[in-house]
Amino acid sequence: MNEIVVADVGGTHARFAIAEIEHGKILSLSSPVTLATADHPSFQIAWEIFGEQIGRDLPRAAAIAIAAPIRTDLIKLTNNPWIVRPSQIPEKLGVDRHILINDFAAVAHAVALVDEDQLMHISGPDLPLPRNGVISVIGPGTGLGVAALVINDGRTQVLPSEGGRCDFAPLDAVEDRILQNLRAKHGRVAVERVVAGPGLRAIFEVLCEMEGRAMPLGNDKALWSMALAGENSIAIAALDRFLQALGAVAGDISLTHGPGPVVLAGGLGLRLAKHINKSGFADRFVSKGRYRGLMESLPVKLITHPEPGLLGAAAAFAIEYPN
Repeated sequence: MNEIVVADVGGTHARFAIAEIEHGKILSLSSPVTLATADHPSFQIAWEIFGEQIGRDLPRAAAIAIAAPIRTDLIKLTNNPWIVRPSQIPEKLGVDRHILINDFAAVAHAVALVDEDQLMHISGPDLPLPRNGVISVIGPGTGLGVAALVINDGRTQVLPSEGGRCDFAPLDAVEDRILQNLRAKHGRVAVERVVAGPGLRAIFEVLCEMEGRAMPLGNDKALWSMALAGENSIAIAALDRFLQALGAVAGDISLTHGPGPVVLAGGLGLRLAKHINKSGFADRFVSKGRYRGLMESLPVKLITHPEPGLLGAAAAFAIEYPN
């Protein structure tokens, strides 16, 4: 049996745990320690604090999921100021074996591993995920994570993606105004400017402007609390607009990858679960012109495992180092 450190590093939080692996299978995953990335200047320091918090020497093996493309020896996280240099990981972290994996590639590995009872039905036919084809894994958090899970007779392959950086395509006059406002601030507008955590503010701003109301006070967390609680009509409309846009983007990504089923995840996934069916998500997902009938045949699910990034990182390590 081998112990490894598993880490899931996103834009807002870094999560750490210890996994036990034997013969390519995950035997256990400890309760996670979650650290705010803004509170610590580097990944190495957060790693050391994790060891201090659990009060033990850390294993000399690691699986690290990072919210960034894993392609160079200088990894800059998309929504986080940390920089990771892969060639320095063995020395800085004191590990002999490790893997680096995109954070949503890790989530896709978790989707391949979990039982059907950890995949909540969201829309479309209530069917198990297929044993052949492509499953799109999508999740709004600090950014928008995207990966593809390819299944061939039960054998799986995960393809990382930066689909959250695709251009946002407005579908009505309200979204035209959202795009216009965001373009004035950022120039090019990626889909994650709208359908990730910070995107709710952009939606609120446009709806308040249209209604001649003052923008609510508070940070993004306060806006999300207001929207999820349905505190007023603007908050309700903003959340529905967010979910409509998410449905459209999820459908676009499904078409790009297959089309095939979609599994939602991400930092906002579980918080949105009870709101999705009351929103325009499903209609936007299937509204793809002549492909509407095909899109209506695709299940959309939500992974309910509490730490899919950590589980998936451990699964990826078990594949890379089965013994």
